[in-house]
Amino acid sequence: MNTQLVNPKISLSRLLLFISGALLAMGIIFLGFRLATISDPYVQEVLALPGNAGRGYEIFQINCAGCHGKFGDGSVGPSLHEVSRRKSKISLIEQVVSGKTPPMPKFQPDPQEMADLLIYLEHL
Repeated sequence: MNTQLVNPKISLSRLLLFISGALLAMGIIFLGFRLATISDPYVQEVLALPGNAGRGYEIFQINCAGCHGKFGDGSVGPSLHEVSRRKSKISLIEQVVSGKTPPMPKFQPDPQEMADLLIYLEHL
């Protein structure tokens, strides 16, 4: 009967190697998605435009205030106060245009409107 003992050092090394490989793969996938988003022509155009906070306020009132409150303090949707400190401009653009967080609808303003909305959100 073969009664080999398992060497715990080898098993631990294999486990650490597997975990390291998995983390590396996840990092590469995340970086790939991030680079794809940054290279998106819409995102590049929005980031290149100067925004107007007054116009952003108007866009917010028409499209966002119903859920996020008149002053972005939350209602059905979460408070947006200091949202620009929690999320990057790219993440905010993605959040607005994707509609991936129900009940928030998909909304794709033209690039200037999005730039205006971003500037307004920075003031909340």
